[in-house]
Amino acid sequence: MAAQWSSLINSPGFSSSKVFDAVQYTHGWLLTRPAEDGNLNEREGFMLDHVFITVKDLNRSIAFYEAALKPLGIMHAVDYDGKDGPEGHPDLKGFGRDGRVFFWLRRGKADARATHIGFVATSKAKVNAFYKAAMAAGATDNGKPGARLYYDPRYYAANVFDPDGYSLEAVYKSWQHRQ
Repeated sequence: MAAQWSSLINSPGFSSSKVFDAVQYTHGWLLTRPAEDGNLNEREGFMLDHVFITVKDLNRSIAFYEAALKPLGIMHAVDYDGKDGPEGHPDLKGFGRDGRVFFWLRRGKADARATHIGFVATSKAKVNAFYKAAMAAGATDNGKPGARLYYDPRYYAANVFDPDGYSLEAVYKSWQHRQ
């Protein structure tokens, strides 16, 4: 799938003024969409640009996240060669959706205790599908899909641990989506 994004960016018909603007940072590609008026709103509406996690087995983690994040529309989007960055930059595997690459894997010693990642779901059905896909891909249950009344009755989520023990959540907050 990473090749699909690369093909899009490098295709003869690619127009940054009409489709995406691709800006290479030292950590990879950030793709943004133009606003309705045609002006780019880089990172507008997003509080975080990207997250890196370190995983023990990169291939196992890629397979896991491709399966678990597919119901949320998040795909393996780009492979970044660390040699293209500053000295010592790691190789990265990037995941994203809607023209943004925001979730990155790097190989190393995993320390899952320090990280919890919540992925946006646009419906309860997508939360349920994330949970089912993650469990089928080897996740460990950390909270079946359902309302998290201790946060808000409209907070619907599913929680799992990935193969390295990272705490993952798919969450649908109905008040944050157009009805």
